[in-house]
Amino acid sequence: MSVTSELAKEGFRVTLIDRHPYNTFQPLLYQVATGGLNAGDVTYSLRYFAAKHDGVRFRRASVTGIDHDTREVLCDDGVRINYDYLVIGNGITTNHFGIPGAAEFTMSMYTRAEALKVRDTIFGGLEIIAGTSDPNTGGFTVVVVGGGATGVEMAGQLAELKTEVLPSTYPELNPALVHVVLVEMGEFLLAPFDDSLRKYALKELIKRGVDVRLKTAISEVHADHVDFKDGTTMPVDLVIWAAGVSGNPMLRDWGIPIGRAGRIEVNQDLRIVGQERIFAIGDASLIVEKPLPQLAQPAIQMGKFAAKQIARLHRGVETEAFSYYDKGTMATIGRGDAVLQMPTGLKMKGVPAWVGWIALHIVFLLGGRNRVQTLINLGSRYAGPRRSNAIVGDVMETPKLRASRKA
Repeated sequence: MSVTSELAKEGFRVTLIDRHPYNTFQPLLYQVATGGLNAGDVTYSLRYFAAKHDGVRFRRASVTGIDHDTREVLCDDGVRINYDYLVIGNGITTNHFGIPGAAEFTMSMYTRAEALKVRDTIFGGLEIIAGTSDPNTGGFTVVVVGGGATGVEMAGQLAELKTEVLPSTYPELNPALVHVVLVEMGEFLLAPFDDSLRKYALKELIKRGVDVRLKTAISEVHADHVDFKDGTTMPVDLVIWAAGVSGNPMLRDWGIPIGRAGRIEVNQDLRIVGQERIFAIGDASLIVEKPLPQLAQPAIQMGKFAAKQIARLHRGVETEAFSYYDKGTMATIGRGDAVLQMPTGLKMKGVPAWVGWIALHIVFLLGGRNRVQTLINLGSRYAGPRRSNAIVGDVMETPKLRASRKA
């Protein structure tokens, strides 16, 4: 969307292709997954976006390949779309690192549908337990795999859901029977952050009741338990996978160079290695000489830069080398608690960092209505009564329950 906006300003005709008719603001998907936001709060119509820009049209389709000889994009509906310049920015998918059972028995949160599935499975599991003759005879264990920002935010939100939503929504359940476990194979959480902020996040999660297990690697995932490499086993109801990302495996058939973690290899001007007219940006790309973190800001800046390089090529001018401006990194832990780190060395934690996190995420949301709705829903969750209601949906069985029914 960033490259599309800039190309429209430069006067180009642009066709924006996506398999969904909406853009998803991924940083807030974990709020959807825990009942804090509606899915519509973090999605934005791509047709409306295209209509607001001169020369832009939207085409809903899945791209299946590239015909390099005829300069055409191949779509799943048989349509071939010609191009003078092509920009690939199709993001990433979950990386299960080849761990047996991980793809089959875990859930991720990289799309709107996945976040809703996680939400309905969490609340569905609680509904099923609450509906039993004695709801206090069984527990409910959620394991979050991965100690990066996504894993920390999800674990913190689940802990908050346990202490603040359960007592008012499920009074028949004993919150002590709900267990939130965060598993990280490394020595610390939030690897990109300063060590003082890592230790702070760990302390705050433990204070909220999260069972944090560092230097713990998973060897296999089953429907009702996970096996660790140290030989131990843990019974689980749901495993949420936030341990890593990878490029879409389909890209390997597009006749373009694929590097580490399935990302497209690009030169410093963001053109794909060996290609003159095709660019790759955002999480899907990998600058060979200087890899960048897979975050929102690099993607946004790369989009604007790629558009300017296309304009330069069109004018017959040499391209430039991309330079990333680091605006800082942040992660939220729970109500009134977050960590923030700036490239200048400034570090913040607690309420000031949390307020900054909320303000920044609302600013970067697309659409005035989305910003208002998000502000209202987050206000209800964080500024309202300590025990607030959650946004719920359908009842979906956990992998554990589905497996037991089949048995």
